Amino acid sequence: MNALRFASSLAPLLTMLLVTTETAAQQRPEVSGPTAAVTAGHPLAAAAGAEVLRNGGNAIDAAITMAGVLSVVRPHMNGIGGDAFVIYREAKSGKVYALNGSGRAGRSATPEYMRTKGHERMPSSGIRTATVPGAVRAWSDALERFGTIRVADALRPAIGYAENGFVVSHKLNSDINGAIRAMSNDAEMMRTFTVDGAAPAPGTILRQPQLAASLRALADRGADEFYRGALSRTIGTFVEREQGLFNTTDLAAHTSTWTDPISTTYHGLKVFAFPPNSQGLALLMQLNMAERFDLKAMGHNTPDYLHTLVEIKKLAFAERDRYVSDPAFSQIPVDRLISKSFAQELAGRVQPRATTTTAERDGQGDTVYLCAVDAEGNMVVMIQSLFDTFGSKRMVPGTGIVLHNRGAGFTLDQSHANVIAPGKRPYHTLSPAMVLREDGSPFMAIGTPGGDSQTQTILQVINNIHLFGMQPQFAVEAPRYRSYENGRLLIDAGIGEEAFARLRELGHDARPQQTPSAEMGSAQVILILDGMKRTGADLRREAYGIAW
Repeated sequence: MNALRFASSLAPLLTMLLVTTETAAQQRPEVSGPTAAVTAGHPLAAAAGAEVLRNGGNAIDAAITMAGVLSVVRPHMNGIGGDAFVIYREAKSGKVYALNGSGRAGRSATPEYMRTKGHERMPSSGIRTATVPGAVRAWSDALERFGTIRVADALRPAIGYAENGFVVSHKLNSDINGAIRAMSNDAEMMRTFTVDGAAPAPGTILRQPQLAASLRALADRGADEFYRGALSRTIGTFVEREQGLFNTTDLAAHTSTWTDPISTTYHGLKVFAFPPNSQGLALLMQLNMAERFDLKAMGHNTPDYLHTLVEIKKLAFAERDRYVSDPAFSQIPVDRLISKSFAQELAGRVQPRATTTTAERDGQGDTVYLCAVDAEGNMVVMIQSLFDTFGSKRMVPGTGIVLHNRGAGFTLDQSHANVIAPGKRPYHTLSPAMVLREDGSPFMAIGTPGGDSQTQTILQVINNIHLFGMQPQFAVEAPRYRSYENGRLLIDAGIGEEAFARLRELGHDARPQQTPSAEMGSAQVILILDGMKRTGADLRREAYGIAW
């Protein structure tokens, strides 16, 4: 059975699960099984990954297959013009690996060049925010080292959905409509993603034949087609003609990087995160500080609990914003930042009232996440992104490829570690996580889209499960907060008006947020407990879990 037919066979089940309400507090039932599990940012991607595992593939095979499908069915959030990060635990060795699939700035990427183009600060979109896309090389490298199938096999479902189309959901319709003004200057994007100037109606079919051709070229000729072949020449020539920051030479020079994840302990667990240029260290810093407070005694989502987590987030983010950059270009004191002693020092600075911050990073974070655990116990967490909705808002003509805007993560401040430079990777919000038990056995794959909120959400969901005993689906649906750098604090309305009132008394700019809201991310979890793989997939976007 191919992925398209398998997805179709699941359609009645998926529809049923979307509308089932187990309790007033939990909108979806838990999906669990003893053999294997997948989650992904769209049901069709989860279905494709499940089929790979059922047919004998492993977790990496399933992950890259899901990544390919997501690049088609969530085209505004990720794609082959974006970046990807992977954390992988190999069952037979117990070793945990990290694969950095983020791209670098091209040879013209300097503050001086940006200023000659009229930029006094890094723009948030446009061709000069596009760095070399790294996702395609990461897919290939992951499969080559740990997979059992070819890139062509992994991309087959994605090619089918790009060529034959898929049904537009209400969510995708809404997201595209919200981006039309921003992408209206790019005729290629408008032709691809709109009908008579508006988003395709829910229930209609979205086809992307040019993207299908690009994916087929990758399937036929491998990742080198993207970085050294005809597709590379098309991409590089377009970016250079538009006076962007990379060219064909920069594409040919691109490599992924295998590295070690960073980690800390948290109440008897070992939590792995992605090292810089990712913001992953901010997650570990928050965990280390959180461990110094009796959060369980405070109570779930009480004002004291929320105030404490928001304030430690501010302290962690201040250090993140000072240091996180490309480690190939600057010395980053990672060991000190994620140490327990530094956490004790920072935790001592938590004040009884809200403090102010001056950082400027904000944004919803248009990203997709996925994870997989196979029958052998191999576990993958993976995140990929265009950064903002439709990234740079530029599509390479004739290819269907939307270029990301990860270069917006740079600064033009030459005194800052994250200043733009040729060959440099920008600061990244992408921060997948993995949790093991003390004995090294797998406990949880976890992650979420959401830009700067990713580490905040992961901390809350870990607490929901590990401290407060929630099952995964309940844990990802539970009301949560998102703290912005301008002091705005979004609180899911389900937390209650008394908590809002108390947080405002403590000086927080607390604002109610109706659930479900995509602004709160879309958490996904596979929890391995009592011999079962238990999934949690957040209804705030289009995440879905399958287990058996």
